[in-house]
Amino acid sequence: MTSTTPPEFGAPLPAAHPSEETLKLLRLRRSTAADLLTGPGPNATELQSILSIASRVPDHRRVCPFRFIVFEGEGRAKAGEILARIFASNETETTPERVQCERARFMRAPVVVAVVSAVDRTHRTPEWEQTMTAGAVCQNMLLAASAHGYAAQWLTEWYAYDHAVLEAFGLKPGEKIAGFIYIGAAKEPPLERQRPELQAIITRFGEAG
Repeated sequence: MTSTTPPEFGAPLPAAHPSEETLKLLRLRRSTAADLLTGPGPNATELQSILSIASRVPDHRRVCPFRFIVFEGEGRAKAGEILARIFASNETETTPERVQCERARFMRAPVVVAVVSAVDRTHRTPEWEQTMTAGAVCQNMLLAASAHGYAAQWLTEWYAYDHAVLEAFGLKPGEKIAGFIYIGAAKEPPLERQRPELQAIITRFGEAG
């Protein structure tokens, strides 16, 4: 088995993977705004690896409550035409410039992956746990993209919540967009953002106040 080949079902695996490189990635991971992305993006082999890693998440009772829609090549332009048409229909007072902005949404990166939250409401695993699994997929994809040498951003924006867009993109009733992951090369380095003050968000149960 190579480092890129998934293990066989039932194969024994290490319980931990000590890695200073992984710790560095986690400490320094930073989203790059979609507007600051350009080519090149991942090739077919790299994208397959990124999606495989993204799907390797905690999933209570193995529901697999997620799936992927990949937008690349001409698919990005076709998706943009859908956004432009629906936006113009929704916003009758809009301008041609704004419609063109919507048309160009998916052209901001060479690869865009929609992570679809596909909750199985008939399954005994709670819906909230299934939803969190899809969120974990999005975060895994950001990490996998970074480890492959690509910048990325997790976005939703208005079209993630527009029923006409979701139908045009092939989502089934009850499915939702957990995120659109834009992947490419950074035009410039992203700047560090403000992070939470750790002590302000930690409590220890049972300790005296």
